[in-house]
Amino acid sequence: MSRTYPNDPKAWKTLESKYLFQKSPWLTMRQDKVELPSGAVIDEFYVHEYPSWVNVVAVTKEEKLVLIRQFRYAVRKVYFEIPAGVVDEGEQPLAAAQRELLEETGYGGGAWQPWMQLCANPSIQTNLTYTFLALGVEPMQKQNLEHTEEIVVHLLSPSEVEAILNDGELIQALHAAPLWKYLFWRQKSGQSVPENSR
Repeated sequence: MSRTYPNDPKAWKTLESKYLFQKSPWLTMRQDKVELPSGAVIDEFYVHEYPSWVNVVAVTKEEKLVLIRQFRYAVRKVYFEIPAGVVDEGEQPLAAAQRELLEETGYGGGAWQPWMQLCANPSIQTNLTYTFLALGVEPMQKQNLEHTEEIVVHLLSPSEVEAILNDGELIQALHAAPLWKYLFWRQKSGQSVPENSR
């Protein structure tokens, strides 16, 4: 539940709205005319609409984290990431996360729980990213990749993942945050997994 405070800023009012470009699920751009609580008006405020996204912090029974590496065209480099993807229409986030983990890595099973909800840029993006923690995952099948995907799976110890994060080898913020949360929990509690996940 979100916290609220008496002095929270008030919501903006939408005066007009029109779509400029629609190519779901990759990009839908909307232009709004909005009025601020002060009465000031922004004639052109651009909003990007996306479907929900999912991420998975997957940990094997041997306490190895399941990471992937793939080439990212926009920055033209290969980086570490956690398994992730788009929630299909009519699909629940948990089912989407389990599907993406299985497709991208071949790992599945284990005990699942919600871990974090994040937004890449709440100023201009409409969607949330649902991250799940999956404990005790194991190999279930071969990867089932799309013809445009080339993904390499890596099983890494928590200390190796921490080094990767510190060295800037995983730069996707939506992936780094839940990994840091997991590592922080291990350090703070002295446990390999949260108590309510046992």
